Amino acid sequence: MNKINHEDFRVSQSIELSKIPTTYDFDESEKKVKKELEEVREKLGKFQDTIYAHDKYAVLICLQGMDTAGKDSLIREVFKDFNSRGVVVHSFKVPTELELGHDYLWRHYIALPQRGKFSVFNRTHYENVLVTRVHPQYIMSEKLPDVHSVEDIDDAFWEKRFEQIRNFEKHIAENGTLIYKFYLHLSKDEQKNRLLRRLEKKEKNWKFSSGDLKERKLWDKYQSCYQDAINKTSLPHAPWYIIPADNKPAARYIVAKTLYDTLKEYDDIREPELDEETKSNIELYKQQLENE
Repeated sequence: MNKINHEDFRVSQSIELSKIPTTYDFDESEKKVKKELEEVREKLGKFQDTIYAHDKYAVLICLQGMDTAGKDSLIREVFKDFNSRGVVVHSFKVPTELELGHDYLWRHYIALPQRGKFSVFNRTHYENVLVTRVHPQYIMSEKLPDVHSVEDIDDAFWEKRFEQIRNFEKHIAENGTLIYKFYLHLSKDEQKNRLLRRLEKKEKNWKFSSGDLKERKLWDKYQSCYQDAINKTSLPHAPWYIIPADNKPAARYIVAKTLYDTLKEYDDIREPELDEETKSNIELYKQQLENE
C-alpha cells in the first residue's frame, strides 16, 4: 500500500479548502486499508500504555467536520484497541445552562486529559468560532458584558476570540499536552449521499434531523469559517491536519497513522526503569512469591 506522509495533511501555510481534495487514493482495496488500520491502531494502543506509565504528557485530539463527516465512527474504529481507562471521549453539544454561566472555554478546560491519558473532543472549542460565527445570535446567550446586540459581534470580536483560542492551546501545550486537530474534509456531494442513506435505511433514521438540511444550505458560509479558523490557528504546537473524508476507511487510517507516526517521534516517552535495588532483587522477589 502507498505509504502516507503526515506532513502532506498538516497545515503549515495558508490554505484554500476548495482546492484541497476530499478523497485519497491508496491504490488498494478497502479490505487492505482496514487491515492496515487494525495494525496501526494496535500500535497506538500499546503506545497509550507507555504514555500512561511515563506520566508526563497528555494527548488531546480534536475532531471537526461538517455533519456526516464520520467523526463518531472514526473514534470507534481508531481507538478500539485502547485501554478503556486510557481514553476519554467528550461530545460537545449545545451549551447547557451551567456551561453558559461560565466563559465559553470553561467546559473544554475541565474536559482536558490528565497526564498519561488521551482525550478526544468530538466537536471542540472551535464550535465557538464556527457555528456561532454562522449564527452570531447564539453569542447573545453567553451574556457578555460588551455585547449588547448582534451588531456588536464584528470582525474585531472574532479576532479576539481567535487570540483567546491560540492562548488556550499555547498554555496547555506548554504544560505537557500534545495537541492534534483533525478537520474531516467532506465534499458536499458525499454529505448528500450520507444524508440520503440516513433516510433510506430505517436503522439509521434516528441520526437524521431536519436541521441538517437547514445547515446544509449554509455550506459555503461554514466552509469559509472553517478555512479562516484553520488558517489562524494552525501552529507548530497545535497543528491542523486536513483529512480527506469522502472515504471513511481511508480517513480513519490517515488519522491513526498520523497520530502514531508523530507520537513515536517523542523519544523521551518510554516506560520508567526500575530502580537499581529493585532490578537487582527481582529473582529474590520471585522466589519469595513462589515460596508462599
